Amino acid sequence: MKMGWMIGRTAALSNPEAARRKAIEKLRALAELDDPESVVVPILLDALLMVESYRGARHQISFLPELTESVDALLREVTIVEKSKEWAKA
Repeated sequence: MKMGWMIGRTAALSNPEAARRKAIEKLRALAELDDPESVVVPILLDALLMVESYRGARHQISFLPELTESVDALLREVTIVEKSKEWAKA
């Protein structure tokens, strides 16, 4: 069964901020799940792979730069944590 949030491609491209607000509102329900991480982590991985696969593509989606910035920020934070752990061990 396909379930949509009624955030279509046109809406996401024409008004990304409103689409984000709608998505955030829907995501608030994650707190009610028994194991929200098991749902969110695979999606996050897909988003990371999507950004990486579209980097430098000829036909980019319009909000890819923002998504790329978000992914890059996440990767920077993860790298900082990893490096901190390495330095703490040394």
